[in-house]
Amino acid sequence: MPSITLFCFPPAGAGAAFFRPWVGHHPGLRVVPVEFPGRGKRFTEPERTDLDGLMEVLVPEMLEASAASERVVVLGHCFGALVGHRAARAMVRRRSGLDLMLVVSGAGGPGAADQVAAGERRVAGLPDDEFVARVEEISGYRHPALADPEMHPLVLPPLRADVAMHEAHVFPASRPLRVPVLGVRGSDDDRVSAEDAEAWRSVTTGPFRLAEIDGGHMYLTDRKEALLRLIADEAHPAPTAC
Repeated sequence: MPSITLFCFPPAGAGAAFFRPWVGHHPGLRVVPVEFPGRGKRFTEPERTDLDGLMEVLVPEMLEASAASERVVVLGHCFGALVGHRAARAMVRRRSGLDLMLVVSGAGGPGAADQVAAGERRVAGLPDDEFVARVEEISGYRHPALADPEMHPLVLPPLRADVAMHEAHVFPASRPLRVPVLGVRGSDDDRVSAEDAEAWRSVTTGPFRLAEIDGGHMYLTDRKEALLRLIADEAHPAPTAC
C-alpha cells in the first residue's frame, strides 16, 4: 500500500471520473479522485454551491481517508487548484502536524491575470449556448457532452456551479501555508503564463517550485504519466549524496 495519498480535484464541471484512469497507475501513489456532493456516485446528496460549504463536507472525509498515510498530496487543475488550495488550508488547520504537499496545476495564483474580476468577464449567468462557448474559450477544454444539447440539463448545472464558485473566489487574507507547493503548467499553455503560475509562491512560506510539462492548458489529459512521476519525485525526494 503506497504511503502517499494523492487527492485529485478536477477542472470546472468535471467529476471524479476525470481522474479515475489514474488510480493504480503509479505504484508510489494512492490516487483518490475527489467527488463533489450531487455528482457522480454522490448524485443523491445535496450539491454545495459555495467553497466553504463544500469544505465542510469534503475535508473531514479527506482527513479520515488519509489517516494512515505518511504524506498527503492535494492536486487540483484549473478551478480544481482553487478548491485544492482551500482544502489544503482546512486540512492542516484541522490536523496538527499533517505532512502535506499542495500541487496547483493549470491555474494562476493570487493576483494572476486569469483570476476572474467583476464585470464583463463573468459568465455563470449567460444563456446556455453563450455560456458553453465562453467556458470553452476560457478553459481551452470542451466536454464531449456539451456538443449535445440534449445532455445540457445533465452537464450544465454542475459546470455553472463551479464557474460561479470560481468567479466568487477570493484568496484568503489570513496567514499563508507552511507546506511545500508545486506549481505545474503546460509549456504551451496560452491561458496560464509562467508568471501567473509563479504567483502561487505567495501562498506558502514553505518551499515552492514551478515545473512545466509539454502540452497546452489541458496537458494532463495526455501526460498523466509525466505529472504523476513529477509528483512522486517531489513527494519522495531523492536521497542527497554524501
